[in-house]
Amino acid sequence: MIKKHEIYKKDKWNMMTVEVQGKYIVLREISDQWGEESHTFLSRPALMHWVQQRFPKEEYAGKEEEWNSIIAAFKQV
Repeated sequence: MIKKHEIYKKDKWNMMTVEVQGKYIVLREISDQWGEESHTFLSRPALMHWVQQRFPKEEYAGKEEEWNSIIAAFKQV
């Protein structure tokens, strides 16, 4: 059984989804600059470690609400 979570979606090119496929967590990031990038994680702590590296809080200075919503979406996976 696959559970799909949408983290954010700005348009059809800028979006991020996470699928839980049994013991694997597959993250797909689609951007208009880089195309599609896929990451596979074996645990939620590994996913959250990647999230902290990918979305450092310092880059969202003045946009804390956006950062909080992204982190909250990942925590629901």
